Amino acid sequence: MMQAFSQLPHPLQALLATLFTWGITAAGAAMVFCCKNIRHDVLDGLLGASAGVMLAAAFWSLLSPAIEMARKMGRVPWLPALIGLSLGALGLYAADRLLLRLERRGDTPYHTKKRTTLLIASITLHNIPEGLAVGVAFGSLLYGLDGATLAAACMLALGIGIQNFPEGAAISLPLLRDGANKRRAFMAGMLSGAVEPIAGVIGALLVLRVRAALPYMLAFAGGAMIYVVVEELIPESHRSGKPGKIALFTLAGFALMMVLDVALSI
Repeated sequence: MMQAFSQLPHPLQALLATLFTWGITAAGAAMVFCCKNIRHDVLDGLLGASAGVMLAAAFWSLLSPAIEMARKMGRVPWLPALIGLSLGALGLYAADRLLLRLERRGDTPYHTKKRTTLLIASITLHNIPEGLAVGVAFGSLLYGLDGATLAAACMLALGIGIQNFPEGAAISLPLLRDGANKRRAFMAGMLSGAVEPIAGVIGALLVLRVRAALPYMLAFAGGAMIYVVVEELIPESHRSGKPGKIALFTLAGFALMMVLDVALSI
């Protein structure tokens, strides 16, 4: 099965991989049909592990190949990575500030509704660079870069999929508590991940057609992912009040991604 997948065009690989990550989002949203609450320590452990996976993937699957490709192009190796990393992080930071300003302007009678809408918008926004990262990772396979392997791209998609599960639940369960019916709550959580396949295919197509921009795109996706991990996943994973245990989950996720990425790329 893996061999057949490796023979597919890279944009199709990216589409299938991001459909998988979207499916995990839908699975998280589907928790409204079986329970109203999930144990916080379980969700926090998943978030911590996926944070580690995504941090490792940001380096080995995105930043390291960006530096290697810039070197092969005769450019200053670290410059495209620095520019792309900065733009990815600053872009998400600016979008977060905009959403925060919109939230602060909310009228009191509609505050709960506005907060729910902004939560959906925030998670949907963060799904865009995640889909883009998967698409760029698969599209870059065409160039045979060190660190850009099919296994690494698949592991990246797996890490993003893991952290999408609690994100889907984070939308659907609050909606259910606020009075929405189960179908509406599920649809809202599920649709928040619909942008990932779109962004994934766009990322893969851009990489295949604009080779000169590839180091910047890889680093941009890496910067956006690191921002999501530091700004969203790690703080969210500490809600249970057990930072030491979550740190171990994060390190375990990082170590798993590192071992698989390096071992399978030999």
